[in-house]
Amino acid sequence: MALVSQPLDILGDRQSGQDVRTQNITACQSVSNIVKTSLGPVGLDKMLVDDIGDVTITNDGATILKMLDVEHPAAKVLVELAELQDREVGDGTTSVVIVAAELLKRANDLVKNKIHPTSVISGYRLAMREAVTS
Repeated sequence: MALVSQPLDILGDRQSGQDVRTQNITACQSVSNIVKTSLGPVGLDKMLVDDIGDVTITNDGATILKMLDVEHPAAKVLVELAELQDREVGDGTTSVVIVAAELLKRANDLVKNKIHPTSVISGYRLAMREAVTS
């Protein structure tokens, strides 16, 4: 599918197609790559410096993601997913971001291979049901 740009009433452009989907996946992969190295018992610490120069050293995915200034809408969804995971469970924020980004990447590969997105979603839902029944 080619990149389609349609004018909007508010002097903006609407874009769609494979290129936009790939950009969204790339943004999500970037967020995932930031926290991926901090996963596990030998995870690396990250040194984060905020706007006023305060330094935070941590390997906690939730803390890293809270301090990121994410502007891309798709990447923001991953950050919100991590916040929800932290609120509901209190752990697993790094893992949920990595798994979600990988699922998106694999789904994009399937769509590139001409598998309809509805079929991919149906497959993911079936996999989810099987995972929770085990």
